[in-house]
Amino acid sequence: MANPRDILLGAQAAPAALPVCDHYCGVESRMRKSLALQMEMAQQRGWCLFDVTLDCEDGAPVGEEREHAQGVAELIRETAPGWGGLRRRVAVRLHPVDHPAFEQDVALIVGTVAPSLCHVMIPKVESTHDLDRAARLVARAAERAGRSTPLPLHALIESPAAVHQVFDLAAHPAVESLSFGLMDFVSAHGGAIPAQAMGLADDPGGLDQFSHPLVLQAKLAIAAACHANAKVPSHCVVTELHDMNRLRSAARQVASRLGYTRMWSIHPTQIQPILEAFEPDSSEVILAGDILLAAQRVDWAPIAAGGKLHDRASYRYFWQVLERAHRLGQPIPAQAKVFFDA
Repeated sequence: MANPRDILLGAQAAPAALPVCDHYCGVESRMRKSLALQMEMAQQRGWCLFDVTLDCEDGAPVGEEREHAQGVAELIRETAPGWGGLRRRVAVRLHPVDHPAFEQDVALIVGTVAPSLCHVMIPKVESTHDLDRAARLVARAAERAGRSTPLPLHALIESPAAVHQVFDLAAHPAVESLSFGLMDFVSAHGGAIPAQAMGLADDPGGLDQFSHPLVLQAKLAIAAACHANAKVPSHCVVTELHDMNRLRSAARQVASRLGYTRMWSIHPTQIQPILEAFEPDSSEVILAGDILLAAQRVDWAPIAAGGKLHDRASYRYFWQVLERAHRLGQPIPAQAKVFFDA
């Protein structure tokens, strides 16, 4: 049976099917714990539910960048075999392209363990020139390390100037995903945006990261540019570490109101609430299965269901709902499981 992705998305480029959560850690003990948690959850579900990104930017002590990069490379080598045939998803955040340690990071990490990486994050990207340089050096190092496929770049947008160029950055052929760097973006405004815009408001009328106009404008610009170029928009950190209902509510806003399909985690307790927030509503998953099965029976011609017309445009939407639910391990209507056996 032909996969609905091939039938329905052929005329419209689709972004890579990345996990909805990207978990960042930079201290060795936390890196090991995060990789262990990834393994545990992957063994339960049969695939990686979240990426683990090992941080060489904020994670490296000043003056010890080389030692930190070497330690990250060694940890990736140590865990490279994976677990029982399950494919790991481990990435690395390098230093910015204009940092003295950038080329060293590329050589020590990409140049040795590129085949084991799912992507490389480039922070503080300001222009396509930055991406060109990063892509060139990363590609050369990955080839030396024996990688046979291109190593995707993820770019972190952290300044007003970068937001202004976000469409061109999203269009870069080496880029798979753009992330928003909230705290650097706020601080780049020289105090013109209040500190509360880096977090969640304590009162309903407060200007937080979901309501301050400049922050909201930047988030929407990144999401729109990504969708226009079939790339994955990845939302920034939410620093709430204790109230998981509050975090879950914020993540739901990310997924349902801002158009993001991926979000950062900075603590293991944030991972499960983020996964849950990005799950489609169970009633919509059931509806998606019913509509796609009915469409398949008429070779994807238009149908009427529930008093509404559906054609390939809505089929495409409902396939994406079903696919996301499957990727997150949600229950899929029994008959619709055939779509994932093809």
